Amino acid sequence: MKILQPLEKPPITHSQLVRYAGASGDFNPIHTVVPIAKKAGLDDVISHGMLVMGFAGQALTQWFPRQNLRDFKVRFVNMTHPGEKLTITGQITEEIECAGETRMLGELVVKSNEQVKLSGIFEVIKDDNE
Repeated sequence: MKILQPLEKPPITHSQLVRYAGASGDFNPIHTVVPIAKKAGLDDVISHGMLVMGFAGQALTQWFPRQNLRDFKVRFVNMTHPGEKLTITGQITEEIECAGETRMLGELVVKSNEQVKLSGIFEVIKDDNE
């Protein structure tokens, strides 16, 4: 098993969520409008799940060349709020042969203060220098 270099993100900001809403087209007000989020039963606005997944994807492309990615699947576990600092960790769990390629299978986790926000699996082509 090979442990990958963690990626640490700065705390999520409310303005970051507003900018992400504009970039993604996801204007659900539970992500940007505090009174509406509270009316929906939340303590505060919540981050877009796809923003958190994007951070996981950023880690993957720092660990491996983007063109080597063959599969990436995630499961959303807990909500992420403004002020939370996310850390993405990963590891290679095994190697396989598939379609004439040596591939590495791995797992990643996005956490804030030991609370898992997202877990995922990935598959990448093994580079000669891996």
